[in-house]
Amino acid sequence: MADGEIRTRAGADGRAAFGRGFLYDLWYFVELGSALKPGAMSRYEVLGEPVLLGRDRTGGVFALRDICPHRAAPLSAGALAQGPGGAAEVACPYHGWRFRTADGVCAAIPSLAEGQEMDPSRIRVRSYPVRESQGLIFVHMAADARVADPTDPPPVFPGVVGGAPKIVERMDFDSHLDHAIVGLMDPAHGPYVHQQWWWRSQAKQLDKAKRFEPRELGFAMVRHAPSKNSRAYRLLGGAPETEITFRLPGLRWEHVQVGALSVLALTCLTPVTAAKTRITQLIWSDHPAFALLRPLIAAGARRFLKQDGDMVNLQNEGLRYDPPLLWIDDADRQAKWYQALKREWAASWAEGRPFVNPVQATTLRWRS
Repeated sequence: MADGEIRTRAGADGRAAFGRGFLYDLWYFVELGSALKPGAMSRYEVLGEPVLLGRDRTGGVFALRDICPHRAAPLSAGALAQGPGGAAEVACPYHGWRFRTADGVCAAIPSLAEGQEMDPSRIRVRSYPVRESQGLIFVHMAADARVADPTDPPPVFPGVVGGAPKIVERMDFDSHLDHAIVGLMDPAHGPYVHQQWWWRSQAKQLDKAKRFEPRELGFAMVRHAPSKNSRAYRLLGGAPETEITFRLPGLRWEHVQVGALSVLALTCLTPVTAAKTRITQLIWSDHPAFALLRPLIAAGARRFLKQDGDMVNLQNEGLRYDPPLLWIDDADRQAKWYQALKREWAASWAEGRPFVNPVQATTLRWRS
């Protein structure tokens, strides 16, 4: 997409259809703040777009489209420079064109000779709104490249305690974002996909009944005591209570309270392309179990992600034939809600009206 071009809103051209397209005008998680040091720049792909994420020498974070408009070289391969008044600029590695990190405006074209009439400030690369919140970096991906900074901030998560996350795990799934999301929120696959001694087994499945409520841009399984066959919670001792929340475009978190102690397990799903989704698993806690059992818990998180990734690859064998998918109640209701949320977000933008959460409070029942 050329800079300044208006992209069709999701939904108006079928972008809200399951397994296709992306939702725009939302905050997407891209990176941990600690991974981006002052003076550093890195290249990412988000929703199929090349994004340069950088931190200037004063600590400010910026995001630009990672293509120089001159000859298409990646700006992330260049260097940070200082312009007039100390403004941070990115210098293209090919011909030295310089762009302000604050707004993407071209500040200098070194090859221009004296007297040549050209105003560099009329050239710009796309600048994405970016926020650093709770140690996480979010980029706002708008349908219209000319959109101003959004008024709504990125989400704030409960239970971010103890400084940096205790555990960070990443994995790329060869999957569209939609399939990755419904796979991770699926409550019935655990006994079959996650074969581990400390998790529920096929032989010990129980009837479950959980209360759900709508939340901002999503829904939550309201706070409750974990099921008796979820052995991992026993490591926390006491009487843990947990709440699991999903929010568009792809954020799922579980907040566990054990008295005054807290555990937050946040899963961020970032669409890289239409066929690849990056999964970032982050866990914060002030519970002493994480000081004693951190290697074991980290290994379990890696194992979980790998098992889900292996199932995605197996599922792809069937998906390449583009079959219709059968969704049942109540086990697949969360997947249905996700699809309804996605359609409503796209429709609200296409129609220029406020978003109305389609999720209704209810109790869901399934066996796992």
